Amino acid sequence: MKLHFLDRSDLLNKSVTVHHNCYSNFLKVWHYHEQLELVYILKSTGTRFVGDNIEKFQEGEIILLGRNVPHMWLNDKIYFKEDSKLKAEAIAVHFREEFLGEDFFHTPEMKPLRQLLDRARRGLRFNGNLDRIRSEIVLLNDMDDFNRVIKTLEILNLLAQEDDVIELSSTGFLSSFMKTENEVLSRVYSYMFKNFKNPISLNEMAEVAHMNPSAFSRYFKKMSRKTFSRYLNEIRIGYACKLLLEQRYNITDICYESGFNNLSNFNRQFKSITSHSPTEYIKDYTQVKQLS
Repeated sequence: MKLHFLDRSDLLNKSVTVHHNCYSNFLKVWHYHEQLELVYILKSTGTRFVGDNIEKFQEGEIILLGRNVPHMWLNDKIYFKEDSKLKAEAIAVHFREEFLGEDFFHTPEMKPLRQLLDRARRGLRFNGNLDRIRSEIVLLNDMDDFNRVIKTLEILNLLAQEDDVIELSSTGFLSSFMKTENEVLSRVYSYMFKNFKNPISLNEMAEVAHMNPSAFSRYFKKMSRKTFSRYLNEIRIGYACKLLLEQRYNITDICYESGFNNLSNFNRQFKSITSHSPTEYIKDYTQVKQLS
C-alpha cells in the first residue's frame, strides 16, 4: 500500500483550516501531511488506519493526529456502491504545531497542550463523554479567523484534560523516536531504537540511564506511562509491521528479525499490541491495498 504525501497548506494563508466534508465516501488514500489533524466523524462507518493500528470506526469518534502520522479512513463496502444513498461526513481541522510561533506551546502555561501534541505523534482516540467537545468543533466552521484560533486552543485544552485516551500507533512503527528534552530519556530511547533487534535486559538499560534497575524501572514507567518491557515490545512489533507490509519476508523470519527469540512469544505480543495476529494483520492491509 503506497504512502502518499498530501499538501494541506492553506492557499488563503490561514493558521487553522476547517473542512466540513460530506461525500459518498472518504478519501481512499493512505497518506500523511505536516499539519496536525483533528477529526470528528459525524456520519459513516468503516475501518480506520493510523500508523500500524487498524480499528473499526463509527459515528461520533474524535481523533487527533500528529505531524506526519500515516492515516486513512476506509468506509465499509456499502458506501462504494453506485446505488448507495449513505453519506460519509466529518469535520477535519488542520494546523501546524508552530502556528502560533515556535515557542508558544513551550511556555509554562501551555505545558498540558504541549504534552497532548507530543502524544498525538502516535495518533490519539478520545473516549468517554465528548458531547461538549463535539459541539465546540462544530462551531469552528462558522467562525472568523481570530475566534477560530481561540476556539482551537480551547478545544485542545479540553482534549488535554481527558483521561480516557488511547494511543493508536505503536512506538516502533515510526521511523524515528519522539525527541525529548529529557537527557536521560533521550539516551534511553536512542539506545533502545538502535539495539532492539538484540536482547536488551533491564540491567543493561539501567546502566545506560546511570540508575540501579529498580529505580530505572520506576522512573521509566512514570515518564512513559508503560513498563520498559512493554515499550521495547512495541518498538519490535512496530518494526515487524513494517516488514509485514513490505511482504518480502515470511512471518518466522520477521519474528527473529524484529528481536524475538521464539515464534510463540512473537505471536502473543503481536496480538496484544495490535489486536490482530500477524496473518490477520497482513490480510487486512492486503484488502485495503486492493480497494485503493
